[in-house]
Amino acid sequence: MKDNIKRKGFVFKTYEADKQSPFEKLFEIFKELITHTSGDFDEAIDWLRSLDKEYNLTDKNYTIDDFIEDLKKKGYIKEEIKGDGTGGTKITSKTERAIRQQALNHIFGKIKRSGSGNHKSKSPGIGDEHTGDFRAYQFGDNLDKVSMTESIRNAQINNGIDDFTLSQNDLVVEETLHKSQMSTVLMIDISHSMILYGEDRITPAKKVAMALAELITTRYPKDTLDILVFGNDAWTIKIKDLPYLQVGPYHTNTVAGLQLAMDLLRRKKNTNKQIFMITDGKPSCLRLPDGQYYKNSNGLDKHIVNKCYAMAQQARKLHIPITTFMIAQDPYLMQFVKAFTQANQGKAFYTGLKGLGEMIFEDYETNRKKRIKG
Repeated sequence: MKDNIKRKGFVFKTYEADKQSPFEKLFEIFKELITHTSGDFDEAIDWLRSLDKEYNLTDKNYTIDDFIEDLKKKGYIKEEIKGDGTGGTKITSKTERAIRQQALNHIFGKIKRSGSGNHKSKSPGIGDEHTGDFRAYQFGDNLDKVSMTESIRNAQINNGIDDFTLSQNDLVVEETLHKSQMSTVLMIDISHSMILYGEDRITPAKKVAMALAELITTRYPKDTLDILVFGNDAWTIKIKDLPYLQVGPYHTNTVAGLQLAMDLLRRKKNTNKQIFMITDGKPSCLRLPDGQYYKNSNGLDKHIVNKCYAMAQQARKLHIPITTFMIAQDPYLMQFVKAFTQANQGKAFYTGLKGLGEMIFEDYETNRKKRIKG
């Protein structure tokens, strides 16, 4: 148990008692553990007890059992009957939300926030973001955009205070900018290599997805985010399912992931669309028309790779940029990503796990600030 905990790379700092209650202190650690255990409450508590023994997280006044009782009282866990008829403890939607908020704070809190972050169009017009620029009213302008303060000021200047009148010539309209939606599909590689070589790559990917989901739903509610996972096949998952995401005994069917991502984005009515792809391995699988799988894990298979390039070009024709976050440093994989990126005219980042979240958030914010056609 202790070796597993150390291998996960947890870092514990001294907590100041006047800043955090015993519950809050343990809850911060619990949220981290429940993410690593893919929502397994019992395993997370076992880890917490082991950490308590090593780091003295509790004392006789507040024990792990007290913490579990508080989790129940506060609605973070609930008892549930399993399929085999036995009882079990599960986290609730309240905990799922708390995990997403923590992920957002950990990742996005490190990044410098800039501006309002809303995606602006090139041309001013009827919109919902004020620019501070004014112009004379023109026939056909939306009356909701008339600035009464500036218009009255104009009337006073033009007609005087004693004989105050307000005419159409006095009206002033404040320029606004369109806010357009951003539709994003986040692709997460769940092939077996995401946990190989003694390195947990899936947990950081989950944290990024949870943080991005929390950011979009709270700060950019008009934006859309679809999350899909890809192994031998590709399928969508719901935001609430992210804490429970696990890798499987899969190869990497990048083509299936891209096909599904583009299908999802085709249904979006707005024009501003993008794909983020987190992967650590080479494309190694295709699903054939007869339903069988073509797999090759030995190097880069030309047939599979060419299919990937074709998908990149197809996304380019649909004006869907793909940003690839490659969490592997193999030269031949980097060469593949470079060619893939050129085919799409997208972007690529070669990153370790530590900087993954910051890179994705900075890129999302940057993409939202780019001016698009109104």
